[in-house]
Amino acid sequence: MLFTEEMLVDLKDDPLGGTVRAIELVRQNLNTSNEEWNEFEYGVLLEAYSLMSEVVAAGLLPILAPGFPISGDMHEDCGSINHYMTDIEQYCIKESSKVKVGSLRSHFKTAISSRFSYEFSQGDLDRVQALIGQIRNLIGRTEGLAEDHKRRLLSRLEKLQAEMHKKVSDLDRFWGLIGDAGVVLGKLGNDAKPIVDRIREVADIVWQTQSRAEELPSGTQIPMLGSNKGATNDGLNVTDSTEA
Repeated sequence: MLFTEEMLVDLKDDPLGGTVRAIELVRQNLNTSNEEWNEFEYGVLLEAYSLMSEVVAAGLLPILAPGFPISGDMHEDCGSINHYMTDIEQYCIKESSKVKVGSLRSHFKTAISSRFSYEFSQGDLDRVQALIGQIRNLIGRTEGLAEDHKRRLLSRLEKLQAEMHKKVSDLDRFWGLIGDAGVVLGKLGNDAKPIVDRIREVADIVWQTQSRAEELPSGTQIPMLGSNKGATNDGLNVTDSTEA
């Protein structure tokens, strides 16, 4: 197999960058000086096509790139797969550039601004990054969500993950996760628990960061939303909509 387990994990954690790196590996195994494909290159391209097709089907890349039937003719298939792979590569490079510029602008804007900002500890920053990666993976594997909804959620999570810095000017994108959790819960019911649990942990970290910046009393609990029960020590409750 060309793609190791480590590469697959990298691709799940960073779909855009991981896809580009996977395609670079494929190209290293091809003779680009001509288009006289051989059996070895055919096998490499078939493996690449299988991976890229599943990445797109899983919604890891918010792109409409439907696959095509493999004919069994080596030269025809190699040419078609090579073009397919190039289209996906170009998309990933463009989107990576947009995300990188957005992330850098957000970072520099906060860094040079004299305005108030929220600051995560390094440990909290690392944990939130890991949790968002886990949420993306779970959504990508979830079968109960429409593909267009998956793509929207994954795109939002990818942008959120890219814009995460120790200092941020606002926390609006993080609190938007609570709304996403409610929608996913409404569509999936109890099957949404792994996703909701991770969003709850993100919310807890964000709340502690916000309450510290706003100089609230130590230990102040996150307010309950979507419930008439008022604040309790259980923190943010996104499961009340399923109660009878």
